[in-house]
Amino acid sequence: MNRRFPPPVPPLNPSALLRQYGLHPDKGLGQNFLHDPAILADIVAAAGVTSSDTVLEVGPGLGSLTRHLAAAAHEVVAVELDRRLGAVLRDVLKPYGNVRLIQGDILGYTAAGLALPPGYVVVANIPYNITSALLRHLLESDPRPRRLVLTIQKEVAARICAAPPDMSLLALSVQVYGEPRIEARLPAAAFFPSPKVDSAVVRIEVLEEPRIPPGQLETFFRLIKAGFSQRRKTLRNSLSAGLRTSPAEAEAGLRTAGIDPGRRAETLSLEEWGELCRAYRSGAGSW
Repeated sequence: MNRRFPPPVPPLNPSALLRQYGLHPDKGLGQNFLHDPAILADIVAAAGVTSSDTVLEVGPGLGSLTRHLAAAAHEVVAVELDRRLGAVLRDVLKPYGNVRLIQGDILGYTAAGLALPPGYVVVANIPYNITSALLRHLLESDPRPRRLVLTIQKEVAARICAAPPDMSLLALSVQVYGEPRIEARLPAAAFFPSPKVDSAVVRIEVLEEPRIPPGQLETFFRLIKAGFSQRRKTLRNSLSAGLRTSPAEAEAGLRTAGIDPGRRAETLSLEEWGELCRAYRSGAGSW
């Protein structure tokens, strides 16, 4: 592969670049372009990118982060949904011979289809409205990445990293596959245009195997979705409604798993959901 790198990565001016190409940010796509050079360098460092790595970047935008990734990685596969940005990206990334630019929806691509090798790294600056779907898509991909580094809304980052008694459906959906932690908090001024909320960088170390056996994952997701479907209610009632079983049967299953039926979904640990999953699959409590 032809690897041609310029000297230190110069900063981009998103406002001027957009004007040059007659473009404007698309609010519907949640486009807020990160441009602070120090933060961009910190994100690459947080991703632990080395010269032997392949990096999947979701939503390269104007290419600000892409160039920093290209200077550190063996290859960058950058998937951009907005076809309007194609000309900008091709021009901005022209000095980098190790970037493979793809226009399309990442949810329509598989890791194998993108020819990503085992152990690749994912870097993404993603809007709130696709966070859950994108995380599930990436964490269930084959091959799986070894690490994800995501720039997302600060409140969403907190939900991903939550622990009992403040667990969330999103936290369980992520933590069953990996170990998340917040690496940094970013001010709105680091983006153009500035969003109305602050953001955070989350790093997720992907486990070799999910914490729930693969054959039980479908049941696990069904249970947690039911448990969080009516958060103000006890698990006895929310599981009864979500699984379309009687409250008595839901209570019997919870007791078999050693869980108080009067608790609420956000108080359970992932391990307790695993016990409940096993009880459900065994038919305990006749549910």
